[in-house]
Amino acid sequence: MSIFLAACNNQETATSGGDENGNEKLEIFSWWTGAGEEDGLLALLDVFNEKYPDIAVENAAVAGGAGTNAKAVLASRMQGNDPPSTFQVHGGAELNTSWVAAGKMEPLNDLYEQEGWNDKFPQDLIDMVSQDGNIYSVPVNIHRGNVLWYNKKIFEENGLEPPTTFDEFFEVADALQAKGITPLALGDKEPWTATQIFENILLAQLGAEDYGKLWTGEIPFDDAKVVESAEIFKKMLAYINEDHSSRNWQDASQLVGNGEAAMNIMGDWAKGYFVNDLNLSVNEDFGYSATPDSDGLFMVITDTFGLPKGVENAEDVKKFLSVLGSAEGQDAFNPLKGSIPARVDADLSKYDQYGKDTMEDFKNSALAPSLAHGSAAPEGFLTRVNQAVNIFVTQQDVDQFIDSLVTASADL
Repeated sequence: MSIFLAACNNQETATSGGDENGNEKLEIFSWWTGAGEEDGLLALLDVFNEKYPDIAVENAAVAGGAGTNAKAVLASRMQGNDPPSTFQVHGGAELNTSWVAAGKMEPLNDLYEQEGWNDKFPQDLIDMVSQDGNIYSVPVNIHRGNVLWYNKKIFEENGLEPPTTFDEFFEVADALQAKGITPLALGDKEPWTATQIFENILLAQLGAEDYGKLWTGEIPFDDAKVVESAEIFKKMLAYINEDHSSRNWQDASQLVGNGEAAMNIMGDWAKGYFVNDLNLSVNEDFGYSATPDSDGLFMVITDTFGLPKGVENAEDVKKFLSVLGSAEGQDAFNPLKGSIPARVDADLSKYDQYGKDTMEDFKNSALAPSLAHGSAAPEGFLTRVNQAVNIFVTQQDVDQFIDSLVTASADL
């Protein structure tokens, strides 16, 4: 198999072409170019190559912006009727409002039946990639968005326990700050990282059911619990690193890994970064817990791939999707990516303690779709929330922030 890595930082497209026999290459479009995520993708492609050595693959990954660059390239191509063979998209609103509603995707009900997947993925997850009775993509993983990561050495040296409630968080943060240690690392050069903290506070304050009602308009954004969440968010911002706006999520994670900050709130792709980039060990160098007051709750981010309408090599795409959704494919990809498989029948022996713990939590927790990663609400609303959060981190005006959220909710 010939793999062409088209990772770029300037939103140039990697267009597909034919192989030496004139066959259409299988173009796999994603934003997986960093350590861990790229390793996982290449491992998945190795499994595919073993099964289908005659299908040429183009790894058309677009780097930068935590997917922002790739999504801009994808939007341009889809609007120009030049879709990649298949592309990474978050399950939920990002898939359904952007591409399914626009009539750009083929249903995959037959593939699910053929592969026996209807009882291999949780029904709640299948619902996230479905609309009007049709299934439109295949989940390859589950990331958890409500994780607090902490430096074990800092906590042990200071006799601290990881906080499980917001009251405990502020007690720990005060103790750390008194000793000159940055309590909470943030890298909001791209504002989604701060939005992710806020969505975790919302989930903790409202619970999964009422959190879901925010996106349907059943609970307004000036509800008392939303206001309380904003107040907690404001209080947390008193404990972050001063250079947060010049850092990305990896930089913030590095502060924790290097012992320059004590804690970080980030999805569990951070675990892949800690292990693969920083060579740190789970439960030795860094620890983890659910974000404060969210034990028993699980903020879901799922990466999925589907079949765009109009591609010439649809049967090859289905072969790739069959590998993507297989136990073998998911168990090759996820241990390297830092995520857990979307399937319920994973080989536990292939996962570290974090993976085992997260699989157990996924089975037993109330699930909630991530706003920050496009699953809970349409893109227009998310864009306005990111803008409001960006302003709030700087100005910390709760009333103005709530007014901005109420105004933005007109896009729901």
